[in-house]
Amino acid sequence: MRAFAALSADHAAVPASVPGPLVGGLFSYLLGVRLPGPGTNYLKQSLDFLAPAPVEEELTASVTVTRLRPDKHLVDLETICETASGIRICQGRALVYVEDVEQLTMQPPGS
Repeated sequence: MRAFAALSADHAAVPASVPGPLVGGLFSYLLGVRLPGPGTNYLKQSLDFLAPAPVEEELTASVTVTRLRPDKHLVDLETICETASGIRICQGRALVYVEDVEQLTMQPPGS
């Protein structure tokens, strides 16, 4: 957190909560590496922050496919981040471009 504060030119203090851009980065990782995975291009994302993300508590970010549009290579997703104690930090939506949307429809659950 000190390094992030330094990069953001906020040298005064280390934040007590994880800054929003770092929480948003969790979704970037999931979409670029896990689901849909490599080759994913972010088109847009919206996040509503509901509570601060404590620095010392583990966070879980999840994305759920809500709609596939193979004709346009688009995937709509629900995005949620929660603390280990179940407090919802943020929720929102993401829209990504995936070259091979058909591949997503053929994956077995849990893959």
